[in-house]
Amino acid sequence: MGSTPTGFRHAFPLNRRIQIRLRGIVQGVGFRPFVHNLAARLGVSGFVRNTSSGLEIEAEADSAVIERFVEDLLHEAPPLAWIQDHHLREIPVADSHGFAIEASQARCGEFALISPDVATCPECLAEIANPADRRHEYPFTNCTNCGPRYTIVRDIPYDRPSTTMASFRMCKDCQAEYDDPSNRRFHAQPNACPSCGPALSGALDEVRRRLAAGEIVAIKGIGGFHLACDSRNADAANRLRARKRRSEKPFALMARDTASAEDICRLTDGDRAALTSPRRPIVVLAARDPALWQHVAPGNRTLGVMLPYTPLHHLLFQNAPYSVLVMTSGNLSEEPIVTGNEEAGERLAGVADWFLTHNRDIYMRADDSVVRVIEQRERLLRRSRGYVPQTIDLARETQQILATGGELKNTFCLTKGRHAILSQHIGDLENYETLRFFEETLGNLKKLFRVEPAAVAHDLHPGYLSSRYALGCGSPPIGVQHHHAHIASCMAEHHLAGEVIGVAFDGTGYGTDGAIWGGEFLAAGYRGFERRAHIRYVTLAGGDTAIREPWRAALAWCEGVPAGLAEIPEQHLRIVRRMMETGTNVFQTSSCGRLFDAVASVIGLRHRVTFEGQAAIELEQIAADGEHPPYPFDFSTGPLLELDFRATMTQIAGSSEPRPVISARFHTTIAQAIAETCRRIRADTGLDRVCLSGGTFQNVRLLSEVIPLLRAAGCEVFLNEKVPANDGGIALGQAAIAASLLGES
Repeated sequence: MGSTPTGFRHAFPLNRRIQIRLRGIVQGVGFRPFVHNLAARLGVSGFVRNTSSGLEIEAEADSAVIERFVEDLLHEAPPLAWIQDHHLREIPVADSHGFAIEASQARCGEFALISPDVATCPECLAEIANPADRRHEYPFTNCTNCGPRYTIVRDIPYDRPSTTMASFRMCKDCQAEYDDPSNRRFHAQPNACPSCGPALSGALDEVRRRLAAGEIVAIKGIGGFHLACDSRNADAANRLRARKRRSEKPFALMARDTASAEDICRLTDGDRAALTSPRRPIVVLAARDPALWQHVAPGNRTLGVMLPYTPLHHLLFQNAPYSVLVMTSGNLSEEPIVTGNEEAGERLAGVADWFLTHNRDIYMRADDSVVRVIEQRERLLRRSRGYVPQTIDLARETQQILATGGELKNTFCLTKGRHAILSQHIGDLENYETLRFFEETLGNLKKLFRVEPAAVAHDLHPGYLSSRYALGCGSPPIGVQHHHAHIASCMAEHHLAGEVIGVAFDGTGYGTDGAIWGGEFLAAGYRGFERRAHIRYVTLAGGDTAIREPWRAALAWCEGVPAGLAEIPEQHLRIVRRMMETGTNVFQTSSCGRLFDAVASVIGLRHRVTFEGQAAIELEQIAADGEHPPYPFDFSTGPLLELDFRATMTQIAGSSEPRPVISARFHTTIAQAIAETCRRIRADTGLDRVCLSGGTFQNVRLLSEVIPLLRAAGCEVFLNEKVPANDGGIALGQAAIAASLLGES
């Protein structure tokens, strides 16, 4: 998050005073101490202070020194800082002496950017490991370069009284560090030690013993509780899975260090960079021996691994007999992560064998973020701790807008000025608890960023809780089509203007014709879109059951009953076929997700799923390496170009090839179909920029094939990076579209 402004030369006369205002992430990252020490080194007088909008500096010296001060200020900022913009102006000379850090100043209507939570820095780790240091083995050690930020902030400016550290009064030694300009804890707001800071409820030796013995321990962290157990203990992991009601969804792992991660996974340079970044996300990695980890990630050849990011995490591994722990969110399936000690005792009582809590409150709950490295670039799958609340620059001024996102993997987005403020991962908006989390986080972010939305953007689906919330909140509503929002999210983060070819592939999205879309080719800009092509509609029976039972998609795509469905009871097949024939409880869909489901079922890989996207994920996981020929596919022309994969499905249903080969050929088929469709749209429209978005484009195998094909066809390809390609990113697209429709340009 370092600052990289271009060079500036400011020709001020002798004995001048300037005012500098900085915006960006300039609070909670050691910026005031940095400015103070820079001024002392150069002999500049004046002051620095936090304000509700960022940082304000007044600097007085002769012209040459002021010039140097500004240059160094902008180019040598602290490593965790992000200077989004700066403003300089001359003010009257005050003949001041010395340089001070003044009290923070709150101003009505202004807001400052808050740093995300930051992983423990090497200097703090060295102190924790040093028996002679007063913070030896202290699990809440931090400084200006690391520690909790977003999850403890109640309000701005970012000062200790506005955080959950307010109740901990610094001891004499900590206060001396806080007041010492030469100390790296100079004005470190969460500063603490064993004498004056937060404390654990139990001994770490006991936690290590219990984890090694196969027990499940609930551990309070920065953004909420984790549920931990020894990852090599299949019985413990299976008990955790049963108690948490997680079924077959993969667990996240925490490895002691990079070497421990290397022991179980194959890492690229990009993977290592993501693992060790100050954000410390969960990184999806290729498992060295997937068979050893089926109790952790059933049906997967990948593992989600993170490294310790708090002192407490590091201490859990100290002298422990394990090197990798299961470290999953402390919640029951589909509920928000637990944050409070009493709440944990109530909600996790039937899950954890033991609890390790502490007495520092969590104000903002935040799950761990998840990334996957594609083309050596980090791509977010879930945006939360470590990334939020860093804003996304929209490169244009906007009105204040709320975008409520979708139903699955929900996030919302607020806009103010040039800033898009995305919430942390909320989850699937399918129950009261998650809706409360949505409302709680919205209230907090509106307060932090001083936002009062003039309009609210929402998905067109009338049944989504996010849509119903938008329509009932009192602000003028703006409906945004789901797949248009996907493409706009990619455009917004890359600052693309004009129109693009948007390929939006996912499982479900409410279409403008009332059908369920999911295999869409759009000519899209912020103000609107034209649907240019789509996957051919099929008839699915059973509403939401059709998503949970991929064999229903197989029936929709195939003539007759494919042999791969032999284990489905004949009575069930007969009922569903009758529903399709009579039009009873059916819907039309162009969903690419359901096409992947159909293939997974036809080859007997999976007929039922326990979480969204499971069949498609497993189909990607089994794909054979190397090049394989595509299956045939067709185009049907009419009002719209339609991609028809019935010939593909016929060959797959009758194939005697191994499943891995079938999967590889199917992925190649989809990639070539996308590339050919985009080629045809380009020929008609002249558009040569392609945005790929939607959950399907988290499939690395598909991306590895389709991107080279598109580039070879002369297209420039854009993928989501800063927000997820799945529904966790559509709130950004909704906000960008709403801003444009409200007249911004």
